[in-house]
Amino acid sequence: MLRHRPHLLWLLVPFVLFLVALPWVNRVRPVVLGLPFLPFWLLAATLLTPLSVSLAWRGDQRLRRSRERERERERSR
Repeated sequence: MLRHRPHLLWLLVPFVLFLVALPWVNRVRPVVLGLPFLPFWLLAATLLTPLSVSLAWRGDQRLRRSRERERERERSR
């Protein structure tokens, strides 16, 4: 399935940011923007999640439009 829909890999970003990387970022130091590192990481992951979902959605829309164009070409033949 992912062979035909590589844009869906963007949906792995939140999973990696929230779950996979968590054991390595569970630190109090360094302090970034006045926040301990773990809350900063969670904030950054929360802000990046809508971006990654949006990129996956755009890729899906682009794929859908190209498939519709192909179908229209086949019908017009």
